[in-house]
Amino acid sequence: MNKIQNPILTGFNPDPSICRAGEDYYIAVSTFEWFPGVGIYHSKDLKNWRLVSRPLNRLSQLNMMGNPDSGGIWAPALSYSDGKFWLIYTDVKVTEGQWKDSHNYLVTCDTIDGEWSEPIHMNSSGFDPSLFHHEDGKKYFVNMVWDHRVSHHNFYGIVLQEYSVEEQKLVGKKEIIFEGTDVKLTEAPHLYKIGDYYYLLTAEGGTKYDHQATIARSKNLWGPYEVHPENPLISSFAHPRNPLQKAGHASIVQTHTDEWFLVHLTGRPLPREGQPILDPRGFCPLGRETAIQRLEWENDWPYVVGGNQPSLEIEGPAIEEVKWEADYPEKDDFDSEELNLNFQTLRIPLGENTLSLKDKPGHLRLYGKESLSSKFTQAYVARRWQHFNFTAETKVAFDPDTFQQAAGLVNYYNTQNWTALQVTWNEEKGKVLDLMTCDNFTFDQPLKGREIAIPEEVEYVYLRVDVTTNTYRYSYSFDGSSWTEIEIDFASYKLSDDYIQGGGFFTGAFVGMQCQDTSGQSLPADFDYFIYKEK
Repeated sequence: MNKIQNPILTGFNPDPSICRAGEDYYIAVSTFEWFPGVGIYHSKDLKNWRLVSRPLNRLSQLNMMGNPDSGGIWAPALSYSDGKFWLIYTDVKVTEGQWKDSHNYLVTCDTIDGEWSEPIHMNSSGFDPSLFHHEDGKKYFVNMVWDHRVSHHNFYGIVLQEYSVEEQKLVGKKEIIFEGTDVKLTEAPHLYKIGDYYYLLTAEGGTKYDHQATIARSKNLWGPYEVHPENPLISSFAHPRNPLQKAGHASIVQTHTDEWFLVHLTGRPLPREGQPILDPRGFCPLGRETAIQRLEWENDWPYVVGGNQPSLEIEGPAIEEVKWEADYPEKDDFDSEELNLNFQTLRIPLGENTLSLKDKPGHLRLYGKESLSSKFTQAYVARRWQHFNFTAETKVAFDPDTFQQAAGLVNYYNTQNWTALQVTWNEEKGKVLDLMTCDNFTFDQPLKGREIAIPEEVEYVYLRVDVTTNTYRYSYSFDGSSWTEIEIDFASYKLSDDYIQGGGFFTGAFVGMQCQDTSGQSLPADFDYFIYKEK
């Protein structure tokens, strides 16, 4: 048997929903405000995974323009039934205040990487919906219900309603089938029929360090549901020294070899020497990742093998290992007509007046749009941080004539937290390299008068970031061989869910290429390549 190392999906890959189609396994993960929406990974052996699909790739399926940070796609649910794939997802439009305005949709496709259907609106009563395919042919929809009333707990319970495929809508009675345990914040429902019981798997405790997966069962679909005698099914809360923290938000799969596994979200905090381990527990710039555990059954209850905390290494299934080629080239020369699936943009697809792989062949051209603080149209193309130590590098040609134009390399968490090394323009020095930072909406330009003048004969500027666990630094070159490091340390932890002001944020650190032109002239920047390399 193969050993599997956790996490199986590194970097920002939260809220895993696993499904099996024959001898193929797929995991769908949340993408929040990043477009295209939803990431789907494929495996043959539960160990080796590759990104194969981003199903929500049209504005008609997903338009997040103006969505708040960490709004958008929450907790998609992927299933396979009747010879096709079913994907349920939420588009969260409002996250602050008393309301969570969340619209729930269904799309389907015959193949995992094909063109997914136009969305069917299901309901808007709360988030984390999923679809249960009953053995009698009926389908049922579950989601948590949001209660905005001031004197009430926001998490009202899990609602169940039948879905009519013929009418393409929810029909019949809707009932709260589970109110959760006293841990509260009951969300992320998944229903399973296994043997004589219906099992309702939920997440509780919020998606930070006190997260957990709770499981309950009933012989009647509509309940009542009794909670596992040794609940939670999995959690890291009681195990502060476990390197896999935040364990919760899970889903279950039975392999074609009749083995059982649980996939769940987890976070790996940065090391913090000399800091207390209990509170605060630290910062996870890689976001919430996906891990896998083996399940065993006793008295018709599932248990995580090794106890109800996550393990760094597990026994894989009795399936021959199938390795994939990397789903991302270490160096992307932009010679294809389509962006690699690992690249995403913010909130909306970028049309050819913003992003082009054809206008200057062999380059990614970005036409300058709005600032890094915009929730509308940013010309920013980025990928997830996936490692604690890595290098990212690009080469850009850009010819600004005003300080309102800038293009370069950006490390980004959300509109309020990012750093950027950019080619821009300065009245005294002409074309320069400058740093700009945004730290919980406090802005700084740390070079202040020490902006780096770019020689007139230089067409391309090379930009690099080196991330070394707790800190990262930018470097530049005018010839691609001799590099100059800018001796300013930036803190990795500031690009994490755990640092962001106000809390309630759910993504992870990204690195990528950006072009802005707040003069409105849409000046283009040409990026010749992008390197992402683990160190």
